[in-house]
Amino acid sequence: MKSCRESLSVAAARRLSAAGDEEEKMAAGKASGPEEDAPKLSAQESDALTRVDSSLFGYQRLREDGASSKALLVKAVRCYESLILKAEGKVDPEFFCQLGHFNLLLEDYPKALSAYQRYYSLQSDYWKNANFLYGLGMVYFHYNAFQWAIKAFQEVLYIDPSFSRAKEIHLRLGLMFKVNTDYESSLKHFQLALIDSNHCSSSKAEIQFHIAHLYEIQKRYRAAKEAYESLLQTEDLPAQVKAVTLQQLGWMHHTVEQLGDKANKDSYAIQCLQKSLEADPSSGQSWYFLGRCYSSIGKVQDAFVSYRQSIDKSEASADTWCSIGVLYQQQNQPMDALQAYICAVQLDHSHAAAWMDLGTLYESCNQPQDAIKCYVNATRSRTCSNTPALAARIKYLQAQFCNLQHNSLQSKSKMLPSIEEAWSLPIPAELTSRQGVQSTGQQACKAQPGSSGSGQSLPPHVSPLDQADGQSSPAKRKRTASPAKSSAESWTHSSAHPPTPSCILSPQKLQLLEQLRANRSSLNPLQLQVLEQTEAQLSAVHQMRPNSSGQTRPTLPNGPSLPAHAVPRGSACIAQTLSNGPLPPGPRSGPQPSSVGNNHTPGARANGDVPYLHPNTLPHNCTSPGDTRKSQHLNSAQGLQKGQGSHWAGPNGDRTLSSSGSADGGPHNQVGHSATTPTEPAVNHLSPPPPSSQSTSGAPHSTAPTKDSAALQANGSTAANHHSPDRTPTSTSGSPAAPSTDNPQLSADQEVKESPAVSSRVNHVHPAPGSSSASSPASALSTSSPSPRSTEPTASLNKPGSAVTVNGSGGGACSDSQSPPELCIKTSSDLKPSHSSSTVSIYPTSADVLKACRNLRKNGLSSSSVLLNKCPPPRLPPPPSPPLDKDKLNPPTPSIYLENKRDAFFPPLHQFCTNPSNPVTVIRGLAGALKLDLGLFSTKTLVEANPEQLVEVRTQLCQPADENWDASGQRKQWRCESIRSYTTIAKYAQYQAASFQESLREENEKKGQKELSDSEMTSSEARRKGPFRQVKFGTNIDVSDEKKWKLQLQELSKLPAFARVVSAGNLLSHVGHSILGMNTVQLFMKVPGSRTPGHQEHNNFCAVNINIGPGDCEWFAVPEPYWGVMSEFCEKNNINFLKGSWWPNLEDLYEANVPVYRFIQRPGDLVWLNTGTVHWGQAIGWCNNIWWNVGPLTAYQYKLAVERYEWNKLQSVKSMVPMVHLSWNMARNIKVSDHKLFEMIKFCLLRTLKQCQTIKEALVAAGKETVWHRRSRDEPAHYCSICEVEVFNLLFVTSDSYSRKSCVVQCQDCARKTSGDLDGFVVLQQFRMEDLMQVYDQFSLAPALHSSAS
Repeated sequence: MKSCRESLSVAAARRLSAAGDEEEKMAAGKASGPEEDAPKLSAQESDALTRVDSSLFGYQRLREDGASSKALLVKAVRCYESLILKAEGKVDPEFFCQLGHFNLLLEDYPKALSAYQRYYSLQSDYWKNANFLYGLGMVYFHYNAFQWAIKAFQEVLYIDPSFSRAKEIHLRLGLMFKVNTDYESSLKHFQLALIDSNHCSSSKAEIQFHIAHLYEIQKRYRAAKEAYESLLQTEDLPAQVKAVTLQQLGWMHHTVEQLGDKANKDSYAIQCLQKSLEADPSSGQSWYFLGRCYSSIGKVQDAFVSYRQSIDKSEASADTWCSIGVLYQQQNQPMDALQAYICAVQLDHSHAAAWMDLGTLYESCNQPQDAIKCYVNATRSRTCSNTPALAARIKYLQAQFCNLQHNSLQSKSKMLPSIEEAWSLPIPAELTSRQGVQSTGQQACKAQPGSSGSGQSLPPHVSPLDQADGQSSPAKRKRTASPAKSSAESWTHSSAHPPTPSCILSPQKLQLLEQLRANRSSLNPLQLQVLEQTEAQLSAVHQMRPNSSGQTRPTLPNGPSLPAHAVPRGSACIAQTLSNGPLPPGPRSGPQPSSVGNNHTPGARANGDVPYLHPNTLPHNCTSPGDTRKSQHLNSAQGLQKGQGSHWAGPNGDRTLSSSGSADGGPHNQVGHSATTPTEPAVNHLSPPPPSSQSTSGAPHSTAPTKDSAALQANGSTAANHHSPDRTPTSTSGSPAAPSTDNPQLSADQEVKESPAVSSRVNHVHPAPGSSSASSPASALSTSSPSPRSTEPTASLNKPGSAVTVNGSGGGACSDSQSPPELCIKTSSDLKPSHSSSTVSIYPTSADVLKACRNLRKNGLSSSSVLLNKCPPPRLPPPPSPPLDKDKLNPPTPSIYLENKRDAFFPPLHQFCTNPSNPVTVIRGLAGALKLDLGLFSTKTLVEANPEQLVEVRTQLCQPADENWDASGQRKQWRCESIRSYTTIAKYAQYQAASFQESLREENEKKGQKELSDSEMTSSEARRKGPFRQVKFGTNIDVSDEKKWKLQLQELSKLPAFARVVSAGNLLSHVGHSILGMNTVQLFMKVPGSRTPGHQEHNNFCAVNINIGPGDCEWFAVPEPYWGVMSEFCEKNNINFLKGSWWPNLEDLYEANVPVYRFIQRPGDLVWLNTGTVHWGQAIGWCNNIWWNVGPLTAYQYKLAVERYEWNKLQSVKSMVPMVHLSWNMARNIKVSDHKLFEMIKFCLLRTLKQCQTIKEALVAAGKETVWHRRSRDEPAHYCSICEVEVFNLLFVTSDSYSRKSCVVQCQDCARKTSGDLDGFVVLQQFRMEDLMQVYDQFSLAPALHSSAS
């Protein structure tokens, strides 16, 4: 591959030189030219350019030390562009690929993307060029188009596992999967990056930190603690890594109960946070955490000082202000508490904890109307987990409010301003007096004099909130609180710092002051205190008025949103509505408010928001200091710069953030989350938002600075991405960014970034609209067809000012946008192995194969793909065309009724079940027809046989079968969450019986009730949407032990041969070892509501499921051709299709024209799931089920199994069925008469033989000898312990493990990444080449039988 790329580059350079000569001749023939001659490249320069490709990105530093290299690239770009323009379309595609590389290295991302897209559209086999895919992935990564970056990087690793920048790819895949909350995949790629001895843009310590943090996010707290502490023992640990590690370790101890008793945990947490601040005193996040720790143990003064320090570090967030509000409220300073809470909700309109605490404050001051408004806003937060309790409280307060006597005295004696009035109050100067008030970032964010808003500078307490994905972003972290912990926030000090008066009093506050003075004699003690504080502030105003201009807050009556055109000139403003929510307090009876601060107590969730380790973790930053691509490039996936900016928004919930770009980073953002999910306005009942600030389709707005603001941005810093300490990451996709149509500062140079998992759109490049057929041996041999491709881009490559909109939707310069190029496959319609120019014939002898293979190796490495050499990486199949009519989306499920044993063994039954046109078949009455004793699998018999057998338990929410709601019951979702634990058959049987008895009691109680009215139906409907009760599902019970389950396994031998666990016609019977749950029987024990989430069987094999009873099960099934659509739905919902847990939304499927089979499985019914069928199901009653997989001996089954084998390899997922090992066993044991099946198996043997020979020659060349290690009987197939690909014949094991006879296997690629010369490895050989050659030669096409069951 590398030599091929080099030859292409050399050829391109030579053609470039020749083209330059022709251009010179053409120019000489012209009388005069309107433009200057293009620069010419010398032979030496052309030779230098042949060694330049995308793999140098991030390592080729084009700064002062690389001025000559940069000049050469700039010259090359000009020369290439000139030649391309003059060639009038007759350009070799390689020119565009090279041009893309040059622009990428120059960090001109729009032109790089455009050039790569041209190459993609012109080069039919673009997927063979790993450097192209890598460069394209880097461009997508820059634009936060993670969906496309992941695909490009995965294809690089698929076609060239030994790619020179594989470590960098694994690092970035780990970061992107972490952003997308696919923590299992993220952990795998970080581990792959960690074992690689090559260089990448993050240090080993930083990768170790990410791994430790992933453990914490996954609630594997012990593993996280060990990983953090192990990292701290590293010698020469960088200060920044040490600081964030101590920060996370300390905060984890404060929030996680499992790590010890409270006193020791808090002491250890404070100690860690103090050490973290010693390593990095500028971390406002650590100061905030420290304040929370001090607060929990009653150290009020220390907590207040820590919060002040957090604000001083320009990292103030809604969490900090909410904590300050709790501090003031518990110190009986309601006015200051009110102002702090207002700050919190202004920074984050959906901050449920702040809204609830503010409501509690208003309740304590006998202002129920304002309390109701606050509680309503709290319930509108998507992650508010106690909405019913809040709703009950709101209902109680509404009833209380209606009974109040509204007289003038009561209105005058109001303790606190209303929520509308409070919105415009200034904050206490005690909290805003800080160093650096006149900082550059604030100066850069002053409003324009002519804007239609306040012309005053934005308040300093919100200046750090230029975080598009920042700490106040509730979609990135979840606040947790426990009412039981409220006592932990109690204050032992009787007084706190009296607040310094604010710098200015608003008209509303002056009016309040007059009212309080007029009713001084009738005021209660709290109102008197408010009066004294206000008078003190008024006195201070007269003394400090000359210096107060920079401290005031722009005010708008009733808190309308700041119009989009009033944003500061030097900021990139993004209006976002965000969601968050803690665990709110339960409903309270009576007028007494709950204790203060119980909404803000540290929860048990880990902090998913750790800052990255240094500003330039990954080599993505642009060289232009005013380029705002840096400020929003990858806020959540790598080290970003924090800086000062401004933020202001009204109480309608529309959020406006501003940020300024800088080439150099400051302190660091928080880990792992990007764009947020949109939600409705947080307080839109107070005042409607102006039309100018409305989001398009509910999505955030985004604009970028203009050229005029570049100078201002050069003095600022990119936006920090802070997260709440109590929030765990949630879905990070689905929030498209759109330009603000009302901002007059928009220009053609703007760029709008995209959230990771949404389709990106590039307005100057035409995408490839279609996708192609899946690549597989069968499709390549028989059914391949060319895929549709896009036309050439219409925009010029030479548009440096072209606007790039990634998932943009809106107006302005970026209104015309399309999807990004999809890396579609191109397969030839007549690709057959016997005619392939790059492979040997499928029919020669093994000796000829080995002879031909000796010249095919590439640096001792080769891909182990089972597919044809000319087939591209596998892709998702398009949905069947034409789409079905709506009346055909609920097809009847094929059902066969058996009356006797003869019916069960009738050959057409086998043919009907395995027919690809029947995705699922229900065979009813099977148990009766075959006289199966299902009682052998009853709970009673299981307990008697093996009471201590291990049972995996999944704790789930009991929901209607056709719906899937989140835990709060407020929103439908695809993610199907469950908690894993383990028990025994005996204990689960007790639970199953108790559940049944409880249900009987409930049913008897209902029968006793005579009122079955509409009101009961309404309450039942409400229960459907939560809160839901929990159920426990006993799953994956192994029934493979013939000694323990002899009677049960013998009973299953009564089944017809095609449905048996073991039979000659079952592919899985030829694997040669047990694969639990596939070629062995598994048992499931269920109660009503137990769910088996959506999935396809491993490697698309068929499945058999028999319901033991006594209850029924409900099933849903989707035909195999629609699995690509299902996968795309999972991707849109940030769920891993192969490994995640998901429950489809039927409305989504019907809208996408996906047919769904839905049926009931009764006791004794056998469900046959055909090859590749997508299915999910739920128990209606109490029942047990048995399950296993079957592989019919057909070309269709083998084809889909190999396709999934290759798809798993692309997705870095382990294939449970070792298809290479199985294919060799089939060649030894089976006579195949099906021509298609024979060709696919034979070709698999050929590819494997070629791979073994290539590896052996590489080992000989490296002087590495193999050690004979004969394969033992029933020995399982081997997989790489690092990347989990199948390893056949030649096993690379470490010398240490070999000496201990443990033999931990690695593949060749992983072994070479660990040690390039394979030092420390022993290579074991399990088959002699002569034996493999003999199997290959003897495997031939058998004569066809006169009748076939396939």
